[in-house]
Parts: sequence; structure tokens; C-alpha cells
Amino acid sequence: MRFKQVPAPPASLDALADYRRAVPLVPGSEDDCCARLQRRTDVATRPDARTWLTFLRALELVEETDDGYARTRRDADPTDLADAFRERVFGAREVLSALGDGPVDAAEAFEAVRPAVPQWERHRNPGTWEADWRERVERLLAWGVLLGLAERTGEGYAAA
Repeated sequence: MRFKQVPAPPASLDALADYRRAVPLVPGSEDDCCARLQRRTDVATRPDARTWLTFLRALELVEETDDGYARTRRDADPTDLADAFRERVFGAREVLSALGDGPVDAAEAFEAVRPAVPQWERHRNPGTWEADWRERVERLLAWGVLLGLAERTGEGYAAA
């Protein structure tokens, strides 16, 4: 399964660990986990907390159980995080593939991802889907940098 939610990345992997630690080890409801994320991190709104919860699941730092959501107990290895990002976050593969031909800017990366944007996304928000996905591509690129899969250059972004 590939997850669509992508929050703005934190400043460091240490900050990512803070988001993970905000989710309990003992499974809790989505509401409880979102409230904890808001109390223990800089997440301001419930929708933003839900985005983080989903994204942490994508990175395999949180799991959904029959009893709710819980922090995983395994170490957050940077290589595993990068692999989970590439394989489990919708659009990450496509954005990272766009970096293979040399430095690209966010607009060029968006053009590479454009064919992968589902039709239902285009129809759901016909006036805003392009702006929404351009922003999403910028966040994916920033996550790629944070996870060591990309680097920011003077001309844009390149594969690391």
C-alpha cells in the first residue's frame, strides 16, 4: 500500500523522532494519537496531526492495530526510513526517478509526476489540483533531502 499524506518535513531526523515518540507504545484511538501529537509536538491542528499519523505509518514508525495506532518498537534506521519513503509514499518513487537525469527544479519534478496523478484527484479539485500537487512535489523533494535520497544544488535537486 502507498500512502498519500505528506507533511512538511521537520528540520532533522531527530525532530522526526519527536513526532514518533508522541505516538504511544500502547495502541490508542486515532483521536487520542492525534491529540498526543498536538500536545507533544508543534502540530497545530487535528487534520495536520492525522496527516502526521498517516505519514508515520508510511515510514513504518507507527502501525495500525485492531486496538488503534501504536509506535513501532524497532529502531528507526535511516536506510529503512529511506526505503519506506521510496516504496510506501505515493509520488516519492516518481519524484526520485525524475532526479536521475541530473539536477531538476520543483517544476520539472512536478512535470515528471503529473502523469501519475490519479484522475479522481484531477476531477475532485479541477481548479486547484495542479497547485496542490506542485506543493506536494516540493514536500517530497524536501523529504528526499532529509532522508539522504536527494540533495539540494544550485540548479535544484539531484539524486544523492
